[in-house]
Amino acid sequence: MSHNAASDHHPVPTAEDWWVFRGPADLPPPPSWRGIAGSLGAPGAQDYLLSPEDVAVVNTALHLRRPLLVTGRPGTGKSSLAHAVAEDLDLGEVLRWPVNSRSTLEDALCRYDAVGRLREVSLERERRSTGASGRLRYRTRGRQSDIGDFLRLGPLGTALAARDRPRVLLIDELDKADIDLPNDLLVVLEEARFEIPELARLPEGQQNVEVLVTGSRERVPVNRGTVTCENFPIVVMTSNGERDFPPAFLRRCVRLDLQDPAEEKLRDIVRLHLGEEALGDAEDLVQDFLERAATQTLATDQLLAAVHLRVSGADLSREQLINTVMRRLDEAFPA
Repeated sequence: MSHNAASDHHPVPTAEDWWVFRGPADLPPPPSWRGIAGSLGAPGAQDYLLSPEDVAVVNTALHLRRPLLVTGRPGTGKSSLAHAVAEDLDLGEVLRWPVNSRSTLEDALCRYDAVGRLREVSLERERRSTGASGRLRYRTRGRQSDIGDFLRLGPLGTALAARDRPRVLLIDELDKADIDLPNDLLVVLEEARFEIPELARLPEGQQNVEVLVTGSRERVPVNRGTVTCENFPIVVMTSNGERDFPPAFLRRCVRLDLQDPAEEKLRDIVRLHLGEEALGDAEDLVQDFLERAATQTLATDQLLAAVHLRVSGADLSREQLINTVMRRLDEAFPA
């Protein structure tokens, strides 16, 4: 499933064709790693290069059913690893929870549309008071709406509720979370269950409800207000190293530190995505990237972008490529 050079799929444009904005010309196809195939930019298992030592760490996490905490500088492929694991094990689309300082565990578990349900109840009462048929306007699959229509499991809740097979859950940039979130997260993962308060408060006999999941209109049954895990998810957590995690959290994880690719691996990455010929046509860009990466923060996909533009006929000089797609990531904007 690996992608070859762009010329294998599309004609290579000339320099005259490259100017699309204020050109004008037809918009060209995206780079191979930016195509839409379930998830934008998600690499296949064969499009992701790992050392044997790193593969051993990933397999350790899989066998122990422990979350995999992946650290490394931006651009080392931390998030892409989750997609590679999902494809290699044929586990479907990755569930992604992008974390920021406002993220809460409750949002990742389940969301309740209280306003939507209140509006539906009000409409029902209005219809009944005016002598209408009393049938609810909101219907799902031919049945009257209930509280399950206003509950949707978040990415973590959907992963824990998986029935037929495990799901891969990507918890992206966990180091941006509130200080208590990592430990709260591990409590849920250790217990492999969580309660939905809106369902737990229902009267006896009404607590078997089907709720929506993330990413589709599918539903899963929830009994007595509690989601209980049957297939422990494969959890990949990423961190850019912006904060330290407590020892209790680290003890429950398997840790993988992705290093910046060495020269030969960098060449393999370019060769894999863009082909051997592209590597030969952009040797100066590879050398420039290696020299600058020794003292600056750069990401591998910046080099891929520069090489792609070079081999696809971009009417840009080497200096223009560096100033557009290979600028250092730790550079501050001018005041």
